[in-house]
Amino acid sequence: MDLHVLNSFLLEDIQNPSHPSEFSNYDEYGVLILRLPEQKETIIKVESFAFIIDKEEVFIYNREKMDIEKLGKVDDLNSFLDLKIDHLIKLMQQFHYKIDMLEESLYEEKLSDDFMQEWMYYKKNISLIHRVLFHSALAYEQFFSFIKKKDCFDLMAFDDLLEHMERVKNLAHSAIEKLDNLYDFYRAKVDEKMNKNIYYLTMISGVFLPLTLITGFFGMNTGGLPFIDDPNGTLKAISIALVSEVFLIIPIVIMNNKKIKRFSLKKKS
Repeated sequence: MDLHVLNSFLLEDIQNPSHPSEFSNYDEYGVLILRLPEQKETIIKVESFAFIIDKEEVFIYNREKMDIEKLGKVDDLNSFLDLKIDHLIKLMQQFHYKIDMLEESLYEEKLSDDFMQEWMYYKKNISLIHRVLFHSALAYEQFFSFIKKKDCFDLMAFDDLLEHMERVKNLAHSAIEKLDNLYDFYRAKVDEKMNKNIYYLTMISGVFLPLTLITGFFGMNTGGLPFIDDPNGTLKAISIALVSEVFLIIPIVIMNNKKIKRFSLKKKS
């Protein structure tokens, strides 16, 4: 098959690496365009594959040579795609394992400083895989419906490949749900820690409030302040401050004891 045989608009679609996945059926041939995620070192990239099905023969568009090459029979197309999808299944299994380890570190409160960077990496790549496989599976399902009308192909193999594509999509969906739940739990932990810090700062500010008030009062440069001429004035001012502290600290201690008791009862139950 030669490039010039193809429709000019179809040729533009085949040559476009960003063209969405789809299957088109023409009188003389069918065209299957699939975009599939592939791992390049630590980066997930989307590769576009264009196949021309002419009767029982399959041709693939070589983007480097910008020409069509013969791939083989239709069953060879299945083998080619099956290898790609198997790699994706293994990749998704690795992602699930790493997400489980990330979840375990969160439950055991052994979070690394790179927690959010790791979470964002998994969320970005898995969402990309799910989005791309969603459209690829639809296009391949249309292609499968096309070849089912013919009796010369191993339909079980093509049906198995379609099931594998759906499995990758489902694995990606479940991983996204895990990541969302993980983020919610992480935010709850961070908010809890923040609330505790604010609570402690509020308690410290409350403890020093009477001291600040009394210091500011006796530090005014005005006449008529008490204890100015009293040789024991400083001692009396300190005594007033300590008594004020006692009246403030007692309610705080009582409130904290109630919280501690409630927490202990919940833990025992």
